[in-house]
Amino acid sequence: MAAHHGRPRSVLKMRTVAGQVFLLQVAIVLLLVAACIVALVLQSHADSEREAVNRSVAVAETFASSPGMEAALKSRHPTAILQPSAQAARERSHVDFITVLNTDGVRYTHPIPNRIGQKFVGDLRPVLAGEVVTEKITGTIGPLVQATVPVFARNGQVIGAVSAGVTLSRVGGVVKDQLPLLFGAAAGVLLLTTGGTALVTRRLRRQTHGLGPAEMTRMYEHHDAVLHAVREGVVIVGDDGRLLLANDEARRLLELPPQVEGRPVVELGLGPDTERLLTSRRMVTDEVHRVGDRLLAVNQRATDLDGGPSGSVATFRDTTELQALSGQADVAQARLRLLYEAGVEIGTTLDMVRTCEELVEFAVGRFADFATVDLVEAVLRGEEPKATGAGEDMRRVAADGAGDETAHFQLNTRIRFLPTTRMGAGLGKGEGILERDLHAYSGWEQQSPERAVKLVESGFHSMIAVPLRARGAILGVAMFWRAERADSYEEEDRSLAEELVARAAVSVDNARRFSREHTMAVTLQRSLLPRGLPEQSALDAAYRYRPAQAGLGGLGGVGGDWFDIIPLPGARVALVVGDVVGHGVHAAATMGRLRTAVHNFSTLDLPPDELLWHLDELVARLDQDEAAGGEGQVTGATCVYAIYDPSTGRCAIARAGHLQPLVLRPDGSAFFADVPGGPPLGLGGMPFETLELELEPGSSLVLYTDGLVEDRERDIDDGLALLRDTLTGRPDRTPDEICEAALRALLPERPRDDIALLVGRTRVLGAAEVAQWEVPSDPSAVSDVRSAVSGALTAWGLAEEAFTTELILSELVTNAIRYAAGPITVRLIKDRSLICEVADHSSTSPHLRQAATTDEGGRGLFLVAQFAERWGTRYTPDGKVIWTEQPLPPHH
Repeated sequence: MAAHHGRPRSVLKMRTVAGQVFLLQVAIVLLLVAACIVALVLQSHADSEREAVNRSVAVAETFASSPGMEAALKSRHPTAILQPSAQAARERSHVDFITVLNTDGVRYTHPIPNRIGQKFVGDLRPVLAGEVVTEKITGTIGPLVQATVPVFARNGQVIGAVSAGVTLSRVGGVVKDQLPLLFGAAAGVLLLTTGGTALVTRRLRRQTHGLGPAEMTRMYEHHDAVLHAVREGVVIVGDDGRLLLANDEARRLLELPPQVEGRPVVELGLGPDTERLLTSRRMVTDEVHRVGDRLLAVNQRATDLDGGPSGSVATFRDTTELQALSGQADVAQARLRLLYEAGVEIGTTLDMVRTCEELVEFAVGRFADFATVDLVEAVLRGEEPKATGAGEDMRRVAADGAGDETAHFQLNTRIRFLPTTRMGAGLGKGEGILERDLHAYSGWEQQSPERAVKLVESGFHSMIAVPLRARGAILGVAMFWRAERADSYEEEDRSLAEELVARAAVSVDNARRFSREHTMAVTLQRSLLPRGLPEQSALDAAYRYRPAQAGLGGLGGVGGDWFDIIPLPGARVALVVGDVVGHGVHAAATMGRLRTAVHNFSTLDLPPDELLWHLDELVARLDQDEAAGGEGQVTGATCVYAIYDPSTGRCAIARAGHLQPLVLRPDGSAFFADVPGGPPLGLGGMPFETLELELEPGSSLVLYTDGLVEDRERDIDDGLALLRDTLTGRPDRTPDEICEAALRALLPERPRDDIALLVGRTRVLGAAEVAQWEVPSDPSAVSDVRSAVSGALTAWGLAEEAFTTELILSELVTNAIRYAAGPITVRLIKDRSLICEVADHSSTSPHLRQAATTDEGGRGLFLVAQFAERWGTRYTPDGKVIWTEQPLPPHH
């Protein structure tokens, strides 16, 4: 008997919680035991059927593949051969029958002899097709499972079938033998659990003080309402530091595991500060603690203040939402920081390919595991892109990252995105494509199905593709892939990728436009530079020109370097190398103007210092004209001009702000010619001086621009020393080999300035190719000159040219005797043409004029101009030289 509120209550009525729990537990135990028994019985039947299937299939396949089966089926009496074997196999394998059939379903064997020769009951078509057929049937011997398998010949043809069957009773007898033991064990479990339930019920009755379910429910509801309805987490910790209770809000805020009651607080992973607070029992009010990603305001009080149990209760209030705005600001700040870093690291050069490489290098690690960039072929050529990139040929120019690179298109692969794919449609609209799950194959794989499968197998699971768009046109497409990162791309990532690619697209477009201008400038400059070496006999010459590397932050690009070899009268030749300050089309155009001016001034046959003076005046006028037009000034140019005379072996050199020429002697030694330095062209106010050098035959004169010897990483003096050391000691080198050796030693990998290099190896005209006479100022000496000239021409094998040459020299010598002063010198030179020179000490230049019919003179130079191919005058320090050139016969 038990009492509640003074009233007796029978335990048999089971009105208390303890009594009802006892009945409920007994009922549950009974149901569990019954369910276990039923489950075991059903499982035994299922196992019996599975065993029957496995046994019948194994026996049938074994017998079908036994040796001699093919021969027995093809023999005249298969039954006589197979029936004993089938019976023996049936007894050993514990099956009920083994039947061998031909392809028509006629039995060759059977446990019952009178059924041999009868038709097999069943559908043999799947078996004749090579399949194994199992079925559960009810036969004359009861429920059974039979399996029918094909018999294959050596050539793979089905020539028969074998059917084996076993009854379920044969394989299920073991279960029946175990049923008594099973029921006995169930009864023992039932008794044991009933006794344990009674003990638990007795203890529960003491703890609930005999309260009924209604009272217990009401108390729990009040407790639950207080504990779980509040928006604060509540945690009760015992004096031993173990967690006694935590409401739902506390579990959520602290991310507690499911079974947390009774565990020490130090094992919950709350952080050292929070753990010390909960185990200290000190009183706190609104103390902020970080737990995971949350900021929690904690209040804690002891539970034994009013005589309650020892311990402490703590409440937690989430203040993370108050940080939402600041958190969004942090995200925005991180995004801006990423874009700022992209602006700094992407587009550092005016090179399209390098800019794309910088984009993928920046994205990998920060935003993607693998990244690629494809550019439209027309864009790579510097052409204006079309509004849409769909259907355009693209080329992969950059790729970087972790993962299987072979799953992607390789560098320099030509790609055309199909307009029917999402990628092609996105290119047409200029929109980015987001593929959250590549495993879904939602259409992105249509571009290259085989490669798509390889990408997925390599671990790539998410992708963003963004067109590179600038000024409304599509330049290419950038693709970002994730493989090692578990999280997939989201819409926010696509937005960030579009901003990142948009910044890179501007740099790519700027590089494209620069490349186009660079190409135009290179084309212009090359059109202004010599296309080849002119015909002349004074030098063996070679040259090299290398434009600056485009896209070096404004330092690269086409410059104003130029060179020239200009044949001069008297078998002489002029070597010119110059450099216009600056880069680009303007410098190239100015270079062309200066080169043309040098050609024009050289026709006047001016000495090097006078030619540079005229060139200096021209550059100054160009500066003035461009300043008046509001354009930038040329700001100067440098030039070195040398004239070599093979008849004397002398070379006259002058320079205007240019580097000293290098002279290579025939013995392999080298030295820099000490040419007096003049100011750069365009500055004016300073005279130029000429250096006369005596060059041995086989000497090499090396002229160059500062781009060869000066570099950002190398001082110009070091470059000059390296050039001299490189070319010293190898006199056997040809001019071409000298050029190559200099470039190999001094050419930077990415030259920032133009390089012009000109090498001339000297020749000297022999005495047999030059004839010279001194003529007195007497008209009677003209006949002697004519005789001497005729003899020299005959010795050279040019007797047929004697009449014309005598006529020309007669007129020139007669004019010199008549109008000039001082001694007269006549010189014949046999070179690529026949050259006649008459030198005197007068500075008066003859002029060609048209004589009237009544004039007695004035026709001499006219006749000379008619018989000579070219003629002209050049001035010397002590007079002038009138010269003519006549073509030689073809065999000469």
